[in-house]
Amino acid sequence: MLTKRSVCALLTAIVVAAIPASAQAPDLAMLDTLQKGEWTLALRGADTQKKVCVRTGREFIQLRHDQSGCSRFVVEDRAIEVTVQYTCRGDGYGRTTIRKEGPGLVQIRSQGIHGGIPFSVEGEARHSGRC
Repeated sequence: MLTKRSVCALLTAIVVAAIPASAQAPDLAMLDTLQKGEWTLALRGADTQKKVCVRTGREFIQLRHDQSGCSRFVVEDRAIEVTVQYTCRGDGYGRTTIRKEGPGLVQIRSQGIHGGIPFSVEGEARHSGRC
């Protein structure tokens, strides 16, 4: 037979065990909802466009740092907007905010240091076809 004390302990254990499970939702889930394929990135103030092949949506996080192996910290992870701070050892860091306006349209702001030089870019990316 369970005593009042053991019931309280059991309920506390269940609540404590449930908290980490609910907190481990997939990071940056909004990026997973973007259309896969080729996107055209148009930066404000620049006359050039950049093609980006999107497989996960995370390709938009490091616009100035193409290398892999950078560490990332999720600052904000909402249904329509994510912000990620990243550091690339020996090459700088950045902070990128991506706001979803639709499955094929996002607004991007990124700033940081690349190769010892500060950068700040804003633009929009639109789905433009297959990779």
